[in-house]
Amino acid sequence: MREALEAFLEELKAVRRGSAHTLAAYRRDVGRVLDLVAGAGRPVRAEQWDRALLERALRERFRAGHAASSAARSLAAWRSFGKFCVRRGILAADPAQALAFPRLPRRLPRTLPRVDLNDALDRLARAGDPAAARDLALLELTYSSGLRVSELVGLRRGDLDRGARLLRVRGKGRKERVTPVGERALAALERYLAAAGRTAGARDEPLFTGGAPRRAPAALPAPDAPARALSPRTVQRLVRRRLAQVAGGLGVTPHALRHSFASHLLDAGADLRAIQELLGHASLASTQVYTHVSRKHLQRAYEQAHPRA
Repeated sequence: MREALEAFLEELKAVRRGSAHTLAAYRRDVGRVLDLVAGAGRPVRAEQWDRALLERALRERFRAGHAASSAARSLAAWRSFGKFCVRRGILAADPAQALAFPRLPRRLPRTLPRVDLNDALDRLARAGDPAAARDLALLELTYSSGLRVSELVGLRRGDLDRGARLLRVRGKGRKERVTPVGERALAALERYLAAAGRTAGARDEPLFTGGAPRRAPAALPAPDAPARALSPRTVQRLVRRRLAQVAGGLGVTPHALRHSFASHLLDAGADLRAIQELLGHASLASTQVYTHVSRKHLQRAYEQAHPRA
């Protein structure tokens, strides 16, 4: 079964164009089950991959204190692996199909107050150091274009069309979309690139760069040093530090900026379908969750549509 896992990951990478993060998660989720059978790295026979084993693995997840969402992600990985094994003739049936997904609590997206966010960005714009210029451009672009952190760190210089104010983004499954860039984000990008001494960088160079790993990764690299893309973890730390005063001092994540992008557009009257395209959601159902946090949108829709409003 370990050979089957490697073949499954190869197919996931080549055919379904899974990201490195997705591949690592699938390897971890399936590998943990295999380790339950025979220990780490030991061979596992196909007939040992059965419902009893998967139920045991689920119990282990909950016993270890993992959330229902984590167990649901693991089950989704097991199902994908099981389908692959059935298709390849390794298994006669997929035992994961008999398991029910854990009930997940309904979580509404966390958005940031518009005024507080604008104030924080304006304060950062008044800072004079090059690292602040980079961080401001990063925050402005994330909020301006509703980017996921994985999309942000994957940006290259050539993805930005300054004249047209457009950005080419590679989203989940390596699907590409083109999204507008706001004037403030574009101006912040221009200042950052000038401060970093990289106004003439190569098109395939990372857009947001940091110092060498042995130095402080949040620092800017020297103009003649190799450009290293920021890691998702570094971006998370930068966002938390730079926006520490927003939302009552609670930890702010890059995804909160993406949620705020969608909610603030909805509050201003943007069409839900347009927001879906801007976010890169495959399904409108993923975008509709923002209607639950946008009271202004609901009030406006009611006043416009109800004959007695």
